[in-house]
Amino acid sequence: MVAISAPAYLRPKTNKLPGYIAGILAGVSYGLNPLFGIPLLTTEHMSVDSVLFYRYAFAVVILGGFLVARKVSLRVMGKQFGFLALLGFFFAMSSLLLFEAYNFVPSGIATTLVFLYPVLVAFIMVFLRVFPTWQVWVSIGLTFLGVIMLCHTDSTATYRPIGYVLAALSALSYAFFIVVVNRSKTVKAVSNTVLTFYALLVGAAIFFVHAVFNDAMMLPPSTAIWNLLGLALLPTIVSTGALACATRFIGPTKASVLGVTEPMTAIAVGVAVMGEPINSWIVMGVILTMVAIVFMTVSDKPKPIAS
Repeated sequence: MVAISAPAYLRPKTNKLPGYIAGILAGVSYGLNPLFGIPLLTTEHMSVDSVLFYRYAFAVVILGGFLVARKVSLRVMGKQFGFLALLGFFFAMSSLLLFEAYNFVPSGIATTLVFLYPVLVAFIMVFLRVFPTWQVWVSIGLTFLGVIMLCHTDSTATYRPIGYVLAALSALSYAFFIVVVNRSKTVKAVSNTVLTFYALLVGAAIFFVHAVFNDAMMLPPSTAIWNLLGLALLPTIVSTGALACATRFIGPTKASVLGVTEPMTAIAVGVAVMGEPINSWIVMGVILTMVAIVFMTVSDKPKPIAS
C-alpha cells in the first residue's frame, strides 16, 4: 500500500515556538481592552458603537497603509472574501458583546469570562471530529479552574446577570473566529496580515451601520485620540494578527488555551491602573493558569509527517 502524503495546509508545523509566542502575544494584547476602552466609555462618554467604529476604522487605515507601503497585494477571490467577511463578523461581535458587558460587570471580570472560549473551541473541534490530546484537556481544565478563581470577588459586589451572558456570547463568537481560521481551506491561502485587514474592514463597516442605525455616531473628542489609537494597534491589529498566526502554527485549541494571558493582563491593568483590589484567589488563579500553560507547552511533541 502506498502512503499518501497530507496536503501542505494540513501538515503540522514542526517548529511550534512562533505559534506559542504569538498565542501569548494575542492574549496579552487583547487583555489591554479595558486600559484603552474604559476611559473612552466613562471619562470621554463615548457610545460603545462610536468607540468600536473608530477603533476598527483607525486599525484599517494603519494596517492598510502599512500593507500598501510594503506593496502587499490586497486582491482576494470572491469565495475568500466571503469567509473573510464571516471572520470579520465573528471578531466584531466578540468586541461589541464584550464592551456591552462592561456596562453590567467590572471590566476585569468581563474580560476574564471571555476566556470561556478555549472550552468552547475544544467542544466545537470535537463536534468537527478533531479530538484534543489528554494533555490539552488537562490544560483546559486547569485554566478553567484558574479563571473561576480569577472571578472570585467579595460578596458585597452586585453585578447584573446580563453582563455574564454578554461576556459568554463574546467568548462564543471569538471561538468561532478561531475555528474558521484553522479549518477553512479557503482562508488558509490568505496571509495573516491580509486576513486581519479584511476582518477589520468588515468589522468597521458593521459598527458604522450599527452606530448610524442606533443614532449613536459621534465625533471623538481630541482627548480620546490616543486611547482610540491604542485600541486600534494593540487589542485589534496585534491581537487579531497574532491569533491568526498562533492558530495556524499550533492549532485552535492550543492557541485558545494560551489566551489565558488575556484575563491575567486585564486583571493586572485593573489593579495597577484602575485601583481594583487583588486577593489570594486571584493570585492562586494566576499561578494555576501559568502551570497549565507550561504543562501544555512542555508536553507538546511534534508528530512525524506521513510521506
